[in-house]
Amino acid sequence: MKGKVWKFGDNIDTDLIIAARYLNTSDKAVLASHLMEDARVGFVNEINKGDIIVAGENFGCGSSREHAPVAIKGAGISAVIAKSYARIFYRNAFNTGLPILEIEQVETINEGDTLEIDLQSGIIKNLTQNCTYKFAPIPPFMLELLKSGGLISYAKAQNITK
Repeated sequence: MKGKVWKFGDNIDTDLIIAARYLNTSDKAVLASHLMEDARVGFVNEINKGDIIVAGENFGCGSSREHAPVAIKGAGISAVIAKSYARIFYRNAFNTGLPILEIEQVETINEGDTLEIDLQSGIIKNLTQNCTYKFAPIPPFMLELLKSGGLISYAKAQNITK
C-alpha cells in the first residue's frame, strides 16, 4: 500500500467518521461520499484511492457502527494508522477488511507525506521524510481477513456460511 497522508487528531469518534444521519443505508458508495464531512468539509473531494489516514489516540471511539470502517474503505482509503483505537472499531475494521495499524510516532508523520506500508513485514516507510516505522505484526488470522476483504468474504471462501 502506498498513499498520501491525511492527518486527524485524538478521539475521532464514529460520528465524525460517518455522521449518524447517514446510517439509514449500508451502501458503501453512499457512506464513502460523506466520509469525515463533519470533521473536514470536502474531505472526500480531496482524497485519492490509496491515501492513508493518520490519527492520534482512541480513533473510532463512540458507537459500535460498522458503517465507519465501511465508509473509510469505500472512499478508497487503503489504511488507517493511529496511536490507538477504540476496541470495537478495531474489530469492525478487520471484519470489513480495512487495515489499521498502531504506532507511537504518529506525531512525526505530516499531512501530505507519502507512506508505503508492508503488512507482512510490519514496516511503514515514510518516503517523504526517508524514515521507517515498525508496527506490531498483525496476527495471521487477521491478515487472512484483510486478504479476503473482510469476515464475510473470508467465511464464504472457507465455505463456512449457510
